[in-house]
Amino acid sequence: MSATEQHLGHGGHDAGGHGHAESAEHAHPGPRTYTLIGVVLAIITIAEVFFYTQEAVRPILVPILLVLSACKFVLVVGFYMHLKFDHPLLTGVFGFGLAVGGSIITALLFLFGQYPLPPHG
Repeated sequence: MSATEQHLGHGGHDAGGHGHAESAEHAHPGPRTYTLIGVVLAIITIAEVFFYTQEAVRPILVPILLVLSACKFVLVVGFYMHLKFDHPLLTGVFGFGLAVGGSIITALLFLFGQYPLPPHG
């Protein structure tokens, strides 16, 4: 195997099947980072369960759970799906989907009276 093939890996071709390396190649995180992200996800899940069991936060439970779920979404797609290391356009696609989903859920909550709008005046 030549020095170029060793540098490129995959038998002399990069991921796109071309004979040259991509100039903006990123180093992916190691096991320590993935373990840390897993611990953070577990802590967020524990917080979700905690808030769900507390009567005092019932009036604002849904927004709390939506924010915590959005944080978990960002961590999972950012690190486990390697989105943080891909083209920014892909981040925009996932971010747009999250924003649309959050907007629809918020609109439905107001539409069905879960969170009434303040009176005009």
